[in-house]
Amino acid sequence: MLAMNYRGPFRVRADKNRPDPKILHPFDAIVRVTRSCICGSDLHLYHGLVPDTRVGMTFGHEFTGIVEEVGSGVEKLKHGDHVLVPFNIACGSCSFCKQDMFGNCHESNAQASAVGAIYGYSHTAGGYDGGQAEYVRVPYADVGPMIIPEGMDIEDAVLLTDVTPTGYQAAEMGGIQKGDTVVVFGAGPIGIMAARCAWLFGAGRVIIIDHLDYRLEFARTYAQCEAYNFKQMDDPVVFLKKTTDYYGADVCIDAVGCEAAGSAMQTITGRKLLLQAGSATALQWAINSVKKGGIISIVGVYGPTWNLVPIGNVLNKGITIRANQASVKRLLPKLIDHVMAGRLNPKGLITHRVPLEEVADAYHIFSAKRDNCIKPILVPPLARAA
Repeated sequence: MLAMNYRGPFRVRADKNRPDPKILHPFDAIVRVTRSCICGSDLHLYHGLVPDTRVGMTFGHEFTGIVEEVGSGVEKLKHGDHVLVPFNIACGSCSFCKQDMFGNCHESNAQASAVGAIYGYSHTAGGYDGGQAEYVRVPYADVGPMIIPEGMDIEDAVLLTDVTPTGYQAAEMGGIQKGDTVVVFGAGPIGIMAARCAWLFGAGRVIIIDHLDYRLEFARTYAQCEAYNFKQMDDPVVFLKKTTDYYGADVCIDAVGCEAAGSAMQTITGRKLLLQAGSATALQWAINSVKKGGIISIVGVYGPTWNLVPIGNVLNKGITIRANQASVKRLLPKLIDHVMAGRLNPKGLITHRVPLEEVADAYHIFSAKRDNCIKPILVPPLARAA
């Protein structure tokens, strides 16, 4: 089959000779992919920042597809069902899944004790191949996949596998109260969606901080928020203090993670020398920008080792930090309602639709921030022919 093939940092290719996935367990399904995405967190893999990302892996944790085959134990899916597949691989029966913490499944990832399994996201997340391919094996097929509701656009559906739930949960974890000022660091797809979702929770003011003008302009339009370029500020923390009467924001959301720009020291130690788990600039700004007693929500991806952050300020300001991988299965019912009612427009984030055969070009465009790219999706040959 045709699939994306990782060959090392900044090197991916479309491989026409990848073996077709097979049923390995009675609860598996084989899905023929109809749409997949390149996520901002895929770029962390692409840039060589995630440990144990092995040559030959297929990335892609956001995808929809048609069920081609099911294992003998699968009861909820059948051949021909068109499903959206959450990025979390969850067993549905461990103590964490029973608490709706599907991103923290204790059974699906034998490689780590922190994160649960994720499609196409290195062996630290279980080593499962992902959906940037023509076909993919879906474990625990009765747990994660959901049949796409009748009348839902497939492009909305594919963005319900990660971007929309992660942005929504970022706002949810902020505990936003009516009238709150919310600051989102990062105007990538997750940050833009988090800013949009902040309004659903009653925010009175939403500010997004980034350094790329085209993303800021997109955020102003899509999320109807204020958007500022930190490169035009002497100090983003001072700017945010001034614009909030020197109190600080009620809620800050880190939607950047380990590749944040804005600090030479963080960039050198976290992205060049790899002495810490990425550049924690956005998290540092969030800690210093939020008010005393405020809440910080983290959905940006960091590595499993330590980071340089002002933890003393967290204590002295009485800050609450909430963070997790999005629990997609828990959020899907309410998000489907928001989409079908027109309150959220996930497909509005998509700027590039690229044939799977051109996956290497898609990664380059997205990584290099070319052509005003916000969110690229990949379309396999069979899906284009349908």
